Amino acid sequence: MVATAVKRRVAPRRRPSVDYEGMEQAALFNWLRVRHPEAWELAYHIPNGGHRVKAVAAKLKAQGVKAGVSDIKLPMARGGYFGLYIEFKATPPHDASVSESQRTFLQKVEREGYLAMVCRGLDEAVQAIDAYLAWPKTVVVRGSGGQ
Repeated sequence: MVATAVKRRVAPRRRPSVDYEGMEQAALFNWLRVRHPEAWELAYHIPNGGHRVKAVAAKLKAQGVKAGVSDIKLPMARGGYFGLYIEFKATPPHDASVSESQRTFLQKVEREGYLAMVCRGLDEAVQAIDAYLAWPKTVVVRGSGGQ
């Protein structure tokens, strides 16, 4: 009697996904730390995206996480604006489309006096931040109730 080998089906290996956006965004913050340390101290990433387990997503939503909020905020007033919001996407061809909720958020913060934009990749974001920081500081005039 001859033994026959049973062939098992082996699922093809999936390529590990690459977080191009995350890598470029980390490079942006490294550049900001070196080139504009005063801006780096105030700028921050808003960790709003990503896929989460339903229970974690519900908990974060209850704590104020909202769909569409931009990735980066730079709370330095320049050029008549109160600050800068950036919806960061990876450099094409690895970029994603801007969602309707992201577009709506950008429009809303612009109405509130912020400069809001989409930057596709490190180079676009570097140019945008350099240009924004080159503008004169926004002068804030406090009313009689402010201190």
